[in-house]
Amino acid sequence: MCIRIRFLVTGEFPGDGKAKPVAFPDPATSADDMDGLRVLRLPRLIELKLASGLSAPHRLRDLADVQEIIKVRGLDGAFADQLDPSVRARYLELQQAVAAAGGGGVGRPLVAGRRAVPVLDGSRVPT
Repeated sequence: MCIRIRFLVTGEFPGDGKAKPVAFPDPATSADDMDGLRVLRLPRLIELKLASGLSAPHRLRDLADVQEIIKVRGLDGAFADQLDPSVRARYLELQQAVAAAGGGGVGRPLVAGRRAVPVLDGSRVPT
């Protein structure tokens, strides 16, 4: 069995790896401790996923993850103010699509892909 480990380095760029306004942040300034793990704050996680999905066609799952986060956490359009301007428009498109579909359900576990994702936004995500 081979386990692949990928390191994300502060300052590198998500998605296609090309320079863009959103880069992998320094965990010392963009993460909090949650049960002994350093966890990205919700706005930074969403920025990274949006930047990745927007710049790399093979990373569309990142956009779907953002849509699911919006739905599960019940995020509204005002949340866009916490995001980098380069990803705000796409966030608002996804948020409006969730709202139009009647989505939203704060308090459900957050799942991206097939694994639970711990997220800090001032509250704890149940696991």
